[in-house]
Amino acid sequence: MALAGGGARVVLTGRQRVTLDAVAEEIGPNVRVATVDTSAEGSVAALAESLAGEQVSILVNNAGVAGPVAPLTDVSVDDWDEVFAVNVRGVFLMCRAFLPPMLARGEGDIINLASVSGKRPLARRTPYTASKMAVIGLTTTLAHEVGHLGGALITLKTRPVSGPRMERNFAREAARAGTPPAAAEAEFVGRSAMKRMVTEAEVAAAVLGMLAMPGPTAADIDLSAGMVAR
Repeated sequence: MALAGGGARVVLTGRQRVTLDAVAEEIGPNVRVATVDTSAEGSVAALAESLAGEQVSILVNNAGVAGPVAPLTDVSVDDWDEVFAVNVRGVFLMCRAFLPPMLARGEGDIINLASVSGKRPLARRTPYTASKMAVIGLTTTLAHEVGHLGGALITLKTRPVSGPRMERNFAREAARAGTPPAAAEAEFVGRSAMKRMVTEAEVAAAVLGMLAMPGPTAADIDLSAGMVAR
């Protein structure tokens, strides 16, 4: 919505058409919707083919799943593979599909959403943390491959972002610990300097700000209310 408000023609992609249509309705007429599973090679290829006549100048890889909240010894192989399929393979497939036209034009911007969990421990979240470390490595390495493009290839590490996903995480953690969800939330946000969560609006503003920055390629930016300091 922020990109559309800034004048971009937006293509919304995701697995749930109902959700996409609801967001498109809020944005208005300057938007397209495509049901895509970014973890599936054929689905991504079909998306790229459908946009072959368009100039895709900005790619924001924001699809992700939280995965299980459990000790590593209790994580199933299927759960591990699902997290990596969406969080890592999806970023790889989308970058691979949309980079060639950007390289041919000599311009384009890619922002990959990661997490500060990729830089600090997060107990009982091994698949998620490992996947976000992989996204950071993918982004910074790819930036050195295509830095001559001249655009932005950035990792934006967010955490914690307020919303339904974090509420579900707090509920699961509370059930495990036998405490109220509010206590799980307070313990989590207490690790940040600002003692609060980041908002969706702040993430959107950060994306717009990074697109306006000169020379940010290979940047690895924290937006964590001070949860990561170095």
